[in-house]
Amino acid sequence: MKALSRREFLGVATGAPLITRLSPAIDRSGPLSDQTVPDRWFSDVPVGRSVVRSGRAMVASSQPLASQTGIDILKRGGNAADAAIAMAAVLNVTEPPMTGLGGDVFAMVYSAKTRKLEGLNASGRAPRALDLEYFRTRKITQIPMNGMEAVTVPGAFDGWLALLDRYGTMKLAELLAPAIDFAEHGFPVMEKTAADWEPETPKLKLTAAAAATYLVGGRAPQPGALFVQRNLARTFRTLAHGGRDAFYRGEIARTIVDYCAKNGGFLSMQDFEAQKCEWVQPISTTYRGYTVYELPPNGQGLTALLLLNILEGVDVQAMRSRPDLYYHTLIEATKIAFADRNRYIADPAFAKAPLEALLSKDYAAKRRALINPERAIDPPAYGDVRLGSDTTYFTVVDKDRNAVSFINSIFAAFGSGIVAGETGIMLQNRGAGFSLDPNHPNRIEPGKRPFHTLIPAMVLRDGKLLLSFGVMGGDVQPQGHVQVLMNLIDRGLNLQQAIDAPRVRYISGRGVMMEDGLTQPVIDALVARGHARVLPEAGLTHRALMGGGQAIMIDPATGALSGGSDSRKDGLALGY
Repeated sequence: MKALSRREFLGVATGAPLITRLSPAIDRSGPLSDQTVPDRWFSDVPVGRSVVRSGRAMVASSQPLASQTGIDILKRGGNAADAAIAMAAVLNVTEPPMTGLGGDVFAMVYSAKTRKLEGLNASGRAPRALDLEYFRTRKITQIPMNGMEAVTVPGAFDGWLALLDRYGTMKLAELLAPAIDFAEHGFPVMEKTAADWEPETPKLKLTAAAAATYLVGGRAPQPGALFVQRNLARTFRTLAHGGRDAFYRGEIARTIVDYCAKNGGFLSMQDFEAQKCEWVQPISTTYRGYTVYELPPNGQGLTALLLLNILEGVDVQAMRSRPDLYYHTLIEATKIAFADRNRYIADPAFAKAPLEALLSKDYAAKRRALINPERAIDPPAYGDVRLGSDTTYFTVVDKDRNAVSFINSIFAAFGSGIVAGETGIMLQNRGAGFSLDPNHPNRIEPGKRPFHTLIPAMVLRDGKLLLSFGVMGGDVQPQGHVQVLMNLIDRGLNLQQAIDAPRVRYISGRGVMMEDGLTQPVIDALVARGHARVLPEAGLTHRALMGGGQAIMIDPATGALSGGSDSRKDGLALGY
């Protein structure tokens, strides 16, 4: 077994980054299989909470105050889009290591009236003043995770407003009011959030603005501490009245640009003024009769679809008494899908991925043939096709059955570590997702969007929305999507079981994280097959590194809602 180095923990890369900083959680794993019933692991996962059920509307998020805010908005007559914006703002306040105005947003929206899906890509772009030559002349071979070189334009607020303009019904000031209240008067820090916060204390001490914003007496807040963010409250008030121009053309942009200019940064007013999100058509594949939708590049949703296509040709039911073979096959298929991910995903405005060829079932069959059922293989080369020219996830379904699948992130815990003066905004480090290989489609270029880990998802059956879900956590996201879906579709688990079931997480090479809940015999069998078990660094647990899922399912017969929220996080599903 090997321990995961900090560099690997933050950003293993083969052309594109693999890891973002995830956060510690309580390890409640234990034996999940009864050796006298060989297939019990497959269809009976014990969990500590019930599936949440309701008849009218539902939210599921990683933070109780955000979930309650979403329900309040829905009860006041707001729709799924309104609730999503209010929840995103509250999460900025209550989960600052993970998300905020300084980050990016991806979302998927389902309209019950039209039965259509639409995707929103609100990812920011590289500064125009930063290019490959800057790094080459300084002999920098990998973009640092912290500092100004990793900062890209924040796309989140642009995305919130685009969602509100197209689908919302309430005023922006109404939706930001709960976040302003929590920032102004404080909120009690949750256990999981405090555990995320504390390890980042050295990072936050690197700059005076970050330390003043997020540390109290030089320390991270403890669970239950009332944490106040008056600078952020003031910023939210400015945005509530000034809207998009206040952020991208006015006071907020100027403050961020001035701070960056004085501290060796690269962002300009031109970069902010040019920021524009994009409505996109989701991409999809079928898996055993279900249609799974993800967003196209520059996000990594393609990876989940490649993985599902490979696994669809596998007889999973034949593995009911072979958990070692089940997890081995899952790991190997992931390894193969990641090889294609690392080669092809980039900003489509600069390099279009051959999506049709990559998503064909024939291509999946060729890639599936690489799997050796007895031994772990080394990472394969990407497939030969013809070329053409830390995070928060939540979901909302309203009374009309409109749905939003929403993910907002500043990438690593506390992003770049840079707070823009007195704005209270932590700037993301998403630029670390670029490659510095001049021949890679994801190479850094001025005005380009980087490879992105963020991926919301939805599943339809017979043309109707069945599931809105996501799993946060860097490159665990596509792996989590697939494992949750296999738990539901192949193993027949209920929604909470499907989210809480033990996970594996492919890292790189032959390295794999394996939750203790797989049980020691299964872990030993995987190691015997050639997998190297990767251990977290001191102070973290395997549960801390496996992401956090949120999901809402619509009963196709009754229309009733069921929700699940990952016990690896602080949150919960709520309905009414």
